[in-house]
Amino acid sequence: MKLEQLLEGVPFTLAQGSLDTEISDIIYDSRKAAPGLLFVCIVGTQRDSHEFAADCAAKGVSALVIQHDIDLSALPGVTVVKVESSRYAMALMSANLFGNPSRKMTMIGVTGTKGKTTTTHMIKSVLEAAGRKVGMIGTNGIYYMGRHKDTANTTPESYELQKTFREFLDAGCDTALMEVSSQGLMMDRVAGVHYNVGVFTNLSPDHIGPGEHKTFEEYRSWKGQLFKRCDVGVVNIDDENTEALLEGHTCRLVTYGRAEQADYRETGFELLRTHDFLGVKFHVTGKDEMDVKVNMPGEFSVYNALAALAVGKVLGLPDQAIHDGLGKCVVKGRVELVPISKKFTILLDYAHNEVSTESLLTTLRAYKPHRLVVVFGCGGNRSKLRRYGMGEICAKMADFSILTEDNNRFEKVEDILADIRVGMNKGNPDAKFVEIPDRLDALHYAVDHAQEGDLIAVIGKGHETYRDREGVKTPFLERELLEEYAQQIGLE
Repeated sequence: MKLEQLLEGVPFTLAQGSLDTEISDIIYDSRKAAPGLLFVCIVGTQRDSHEFAADCAAKGVSALVIQHDIDLSALPGVTVVKVESSRYAMALMSANLFGNPSRKMTMIGVTGTKGKTTTTHMIKSVLEAAGRKVGMIGTNGIYYMGRHKDTANTTPESYELQKTFREFLDAGCDTALMEVSSQGLMMDRVAGVHYNVGVFTNLSPDHIGPGEHKTFEEYRSWKGQLFKRCDVGVVNIDDENTEALLEGHTCRLVTYGRAEQADYRETGFELLRTHDFLGVKFHVTGKDEMDVKVNMPGEFSVYNALAALAVGKVLGLPDQAIHDGLGKCVVKGRVELVPISKKFTILLDYAHNEVSTESLLTTLRAYKPHRLVVVFGCGGNRSKLRRYGMGEICAKMADFSILTEDNNRFEKVEDILADIRVGMNKGNPDAKFVEIPDRLDALHYAVDHAQEGDLIAVIGKGHETYRDREGVKTPFLERELLEEYAQQIGLE
């Protein structure tokens, strides 16, 4: 593609060279420099890659995009384009390079502090129940047409994002669904992408500090940018930050929540539990009236489901698809049931700090189990405060705890468990627990000693596919291991 075509829609100044230069691909990692490529010089939080412009020129790149002035005397024969923001330019150029694939699909973006991952999975489930072909990007990775890839960021860098959209489109997807982080908005990863529907879940202080957002207000403001880039905003009317977040929005609004003025309002819910189902049922009034059953536990699931329901309504999906999608949705590693016995309920969850553990156990306690049992550990080479906090919470809230390993890295499991014990003693000196350093043995123990009506939460790893022992990663998918053991012992 000619550089001039690549720069379509990008404000720029040609510093030297020709716009007729042929470009085969875009890079922003100087180590990938080669003839025919365009290198984008980015000012990062740790390093300014303008430093590598001369090296890239020496390796034969055809063109450079710069954000601030550099010495061009060391770059003879290389086309140089200057822009106001390299990140913004890269996003638009990447979209042009891949043929602007987002313009050819229904685009849905979900933002908020909590619930983004679960809400996107619920929306995906509803869309697929309606026959839509969906590509999804988020914390759990990239999913499309039966394929899965990991991603380094919740919202990938703009080049990877546009490349992924192209893959979605080429695979036959008609809809792209993604988590849109505040960092993704602030760092122009989604620049040039317009959404048919934007979704807001909730907001609380997060990602505030060096290299992220300076204040909560700044964090909130960047979240709100999504609603200047979409046609319809589906928003949680109950969140205290909604009004401020929507300041200056340009989209039509559709609201959900419990407030009387909500377009889709929950007016009463009940918790449902069987050996193979842990969820909620609730009634919706407002623009529509229906009863909804959700295959995920807790009050927060009501809000996530309402968001997914409202998106379905905005897109004109059939009610049956909404019912089917919400009733069947499963998020790997997020309160994920493993139905191996009719006697007790066992689930997997990614909770790996004090706050998420307390939230999960509060949710599960509401189901009034015979015993609430938790299997957990803490990561090595990390803050001891997490160990004390998780130990304290589990001692207070669980009836029985099984302490075990969880990616101990280069620390001894026994040392980590000793720290957890300190927290447990603080939370409840009489707490009942057992220590089983090997995680597989701990899983077997939990199954072997389960009592009728127990609710067992295996937390920390979620959908991870390995365990890290003394720095060595070995295959370890807890769902499969539990199912295999249940079959081995003939569990019913």
